[in-house]
Amino acid sequence: MKILDFFKETNPYSDEIIRPYIIAEAGVNHEGDMDLAKRLVYEAKEGGADAIKFQTYKAETLASKNSPAYWDKTKEPTESQYKLFKKHDKFWKNEFEKLKQYCDEVNIDFLSTPFDIDSATFLNDLMDVFKISSSDITNKPFIEYICNFNKPILLSVGSSYMYEIEEAVEWIDKFDLPLVLLHCILNYPTLDENANLGMIKGLKQKFPDKLIGYSDHTLPGNMKNLEIAALLGAVIIEKHFTFDKTLPGNDHYHAMDYKDLQLFRANFDKTLSVVGQTKRTVLETEKISRKNARRSLVAFKNIKKGQKISKNDLTWKRPAYGISPRLIDEVIGKKVSRDIKQDEIIYWNMIL
Repeated sequence: MKILDFFKETNPYSDEIIRPYIIAEAGVNHEGDMDLAKRLVYEAKEGGADAIKFQTYKAETLASKNSPAYWDKTKEPTESQYKLFKKHDKFWKNEFEKLKQYCDEVNIDFLSTPFDIDSATFLNDLMDVFKISSSDITNKPFIEYICNFNKPILLSVGSSYMYEIEEAVEWIDKFDLPLVLLHCILNYPTLDENANLGMIKGLKQKFPDKLIGYSDHTLPGNMKNLEIAALLGAVIIEKHFTFDKTLPGNDHYHAMDYKDLQLFRANFDKTLSVVGQTKRTVLETEKISRKNARRSLVAFKNIKKGQKISKNDLTWKRPAYGISPRLIDEVIGKKVSRDIKQDEIIYWNMIL
């Protein structure tokens, strides 16, 4: 599904569990190599992603030179955010234009998170929606700049108090734009016990008119966390994506690969078939059970023609071919039109 179709077709007020729109977050796992970037695009499509998302920044505009690390330094030993970002900020306008073209060829949505005014400006020509990072949820001028492009917004809410989310939503709502709030825990990686997927339900309750999603940083494992998120109502799921989880670096070891994504898609489709619909109704397959497993009013003893039916004349047994026990009050006190034998199912044509 294309992202704009997703926005048109997905109702925030619906309780139906749906197949989520999946964003493979490639970030900067291309390592500045266009061939690797294209491989990520191709494998994301093979895995079943609806979109692939990159990150667009320059280290100089993103972090000061003394900005401390906040990731697992046993996996990514770089001490400074600035030094890490400097390793991965080689892709710019020309490279992303090429990636957008390749995404169109592969038939997968192209996205990239901008981290400054310049990148947001040129990415506007390449994307149908904007993703705003958790790190910018309090960045009012940047959020408003992006909103001026008049496109739907995906906003991650990692490491945010509710009042900060409410504030950001107010800024965006002034522009009357479609908005998805992505539950996120800003740890790399996020331990399963810290995932707090229940917050998805909390966001749905607090913002009933918004679509709610999930941006995941847990280790891929069996991909159950994504299944749980979708069952709790996440209609968009974003997870870091790589072609090789064994590579060193900040975003490879907690990322999924295309096989993980295929596993999630296959398992969730099975789960979804079990979940079914939320509207309570009788299935076609149950109709035989309604007939045979429910009960009818039955004569507890012989009842003579013309006799008034008393409560003591009745019992209730299977099948449900006759008068339902729920209508017993309409039967008591009525005369019978013929003799009714003990254990005979009672029908309306037996009653005057």
